Amino acid sequence: MNYQTFMDEKNPVVTLKVKKYGTITIELFPKVAPNTVKNFIYHIENHYYDGLIFHRIIPGFMIQGGGGSRVKPIRGEFTLNGFENPLMHTRGIISMARTSDPNSQTTQFFIMHQNAPHLDRQYAAFGVVTSGIEVVDLIAAVKRDSSDRPYEDVVIEEMTIDLKGLTYDAPTFL
Repeated sequence: MNYQTFMDEKNPVVTLKVKKYGTITIELFPKVAPNTVKNFIYHIENHYYDGLIFHRIIPGFMIQGGGGSRVKPIRGEFTLNGFENPLMHTRGIISMARTSDPNSQTTQFFIMHQNAPHLDRQYAAFGVVTSGIEVVDLIAAVKRDSSDRPYEDVVIEEMTIDLKGLTYDAPTFL
């Protein structure tokens, strides 16, 4: 389903500052993946992402960041895992990374550089870039090694959240 369907002025908005690259603004969709959004908010509010890097970059596909110390996983909110998530993995969508275990979502996320329909219903998409897609393009163009890791760190300087005056419970961890 098209992301515009889920946009709402009451949705939380993330400001992701990338050192030397610029700022990406992301609207989160709690109606699409409520526990995934709570999880992301929880880690942002605890400054988990500040100083981490985009460690996997594949031009024409996605940029991935948020890896760090091991934290508790949450249940994956996507169709393959028995949860109806209608959001498609189109350019600018943010989604949670995981291992082959459908309940291994922790803190790693990826932003779609281009459309990837093969990810639909297999990963928990939960928001969209509303400004700064050109920053995603710049990051996607960095030189990287054969493992898709940038030669020079692409640092998440700071990530903040505007909850629009609403409160969100802590996520349900496994």
